Amino acid sequence: MTKGEPTTATRPPSVSLFSASSKRHVLTVSELTGLVRTTLETGFPDVWLEGEISNLRAPASGHLYLTLKDASSQIRAVLFKSTAFRVRFALEDGLHVVARGRVTVYEPRGEYQLILEQVEPKGIGALQLAFEQVKARLEAEGLFDPDRKRPLPPWPRAVGVVTSLTGAVVRDMLTVLHRRCPTLRIVLVPVPVQGDGAAEQIAAAVRMLSESGLVDVMIVGRGGGSLEDLWSFNEEVVVRAIAASRIPVVSAVGHETDVTLADFAADLRAPTPSAAAEAVAPLLAQAVSRLAELHERLQQAACRHVEQEQQRLRWLMQHLSGVRYRVQTEAQRVDTALFGLTTVMREAVQRALERVRRAERALMAGSPERTVRTGLVLLPQLETRLRRSMQGSVWQRMERVQACAGRLHPLSPLATLSRGYSILQRVPTGEVLRSVEAVAPGDEVEARMSDGRVWCTVTAVTPDSPV
Repeated sequence: MTKGEPTTATRPPSVSLFSASSKRHVLTVSELTGLVRTTLETGFPDVWLEGEISNLRAPASGHLYLTLKDASSQIRAVLFKSTAFRVRFALEDGLHVVARGRVTVYEPRGEYQLILEQVEPKGIGALQLAFEQVKARLEAEGLFDPDRKRPLPPWPRAVGVVTSLTGAVVRDMLTVLHRRCPTLRIVLVPVPVQGDGAAEQIAAAVRMLSESGLVDVMIVGRGGGSLEDLWSFNEEVVVRAIAASRIPVVSAVGHETDVTLADFAADLRAPTPSAAAEAVAPLLAQAVSRLAELHERLQQAACRHVEQEQQRLRWLMQHLSGVRYRVQTEAQRVDTALFGLTTVMREAVQRALERVRRAERALMAGSPERTVRTGLVLLPQLETRLRRSMQGSVWQRMERVQACAGRLHPLSPLATLSRGYSILQRVPTGEVLRSVEAVAPGDEVEARMSDGRVWCTVTAVTPDSPV
């Protein structure tokens, strides 16, 4: 059997489970399923199958489950994660493929299935199909939009180069860059351009140059090769890194007939790496010649302009002789007016100063500070007079109070008490007793005298006989 070509597997050997002379042999379901799986795996260890993909499922485990079918039959198939990782294109329902694998039985359900080891699209190469799928997806995102393309800087200070150190490509680009502009600074970032991990390193180098600020433009490229050799520049990680670059990117991958997805994302596609170097590097000799030409033209233009201005000045000097006299006369008039204005202003200032002095004297005369100082001098005298006046008034009122007290004393109840009288009050209310009828034997009364109080108990009450 030749690898890569569909073949018909040999017929599996028959398995005899019963014979006429043998006793009945009863198998369990698991035993029968195991025998069938062994028979299928032994009889169909490597088969090629053509069919259409349907019922494609991709769970989180990374394995792919699908059904291969034709017009009248179908078979379940599984593509384990390790194998699915090697498939360059995306599987999808309706895709016609040619697959290689081995036939086995999924014992928990008793279903036979195909464990796939290799999958290729029918009628088109796997890489070409993957190229078209990635291109369509990124183009739908707008990564290849012409409006995103930026012009290359006409006079870059530094150029970044992302390529491999091996081969003639890097030497050709450095030679062209140095020849066109010896003063141009070159930042070379060596990366592998094919093989496992090459795409990630190319993308990392593009991002580093984009964010470093060291260069104004960069070239990403390599020499020619097959589609598989150039595949690193079709990887999505590289295309996205080029599209996201902050500085213009020139793609120089392979020869003029080679096309990669990096070419669509770059700001400029060069047919060859040498052409890319010529596109980014200005021709210094041509620039110097151009500058010399411009310098000469500038000198000639300046000389013509100076001659024209000299002629214009001479004409003005001839036609403005009368103007000089008028200017001098007007200047004299201005001086006279200025002198008069100065005198008037000086007198006005003097009058204003005199008004200010008068106002200052008036303000000083009515100054609150002066009034306060005068008041502070009079304050001790006024205080002494006030104190004396208050003392005299107090003494007069004290004498009047004493005289009134002397006249009121004979009328005071206390004076009556001092002559031997007393005031009886009920205990404990303090009610003044004015009649014997207000008390009864056994009541307690308080007798208030001039020098104290006496508490008494009523033993008997005798009212006076009426007259």
